[in-house]
Amino acid sequence: MKKGILDVCVLHAISKGESYGYKIISDLTGIIEISESTLYPILKRLEVGGYVITRTAEFNGRLRRYYRITALGLEKLKSGRDDLLEINSIYKKLFGGRI
Repeated sequence: MKKGILDVCVLHAISKGESYGYKIISDLTGIIEISESTLYPILKRLEVGGYVITRTAEFNGRLRRYYRITALGLEKLKSGRDDLLEINSIYKKLFGGRI
């Protein structure tokens, strides 16, 4: 389940505009903890699935990979958001909003 939540969080960060690894991590700081070693396999999985596309460009003498969400990625984001709302509803019913 956490894998799906992380996918949704990464897609959400990218949905705001083209982004790169370090910026995605920065954008998610304070929302969910994610490391580079967790992020890059997620980005690769999303790319292989057609949810994001990439381009490479030079930045300060180094190559940087930029990620952009696709129409399929936007659909996955909406579906993931709906799933999270349903999980939140179940949580509230089970625990009354408390643990």
